[in-house]
Amino acid sequence: MTESDLRAIFGENLKRYRTFKGLSQAKLAEMVDISPNFISDIESGKRWVSSDTLVNFAEVLGIEVYEFLKPPQAPEDELSAFIQSYTGKAAAAASEAVARSLADLRKQYIN
Repeated sequence: MTESDLRAIFGENLKRYRTFKGLSQAKLAEMVDISPNFISDIESGKRWVSSDTLVNFAEVLGIEVYEFLKPPQAPEDELSAFIQSYTGKAAAAASEAVARSLADLRKQYIN
């Protein structure tokens, strides 16, 4: 993997996380104290960032630094990951509801 590959991956991920948070380039630039043009250059893979700026981006966007360097998943992989996450959460919630219902029934009919 070349440096330009890393810049491209970083730029794509920065844009994805920024738009997911509902931030414009100008707002993100303001939050990390850099220029909007610099954000544009980063997202297009033209420029790289300092380690301090990288950490600032991660803090503002609420992610870990390494997330910026992960190659983007194919849309079907993202959908699969979302479905697995959602069904896992739904299953946990359902299990908790069943446990509460059983506890209520136990109290009502056994105690």
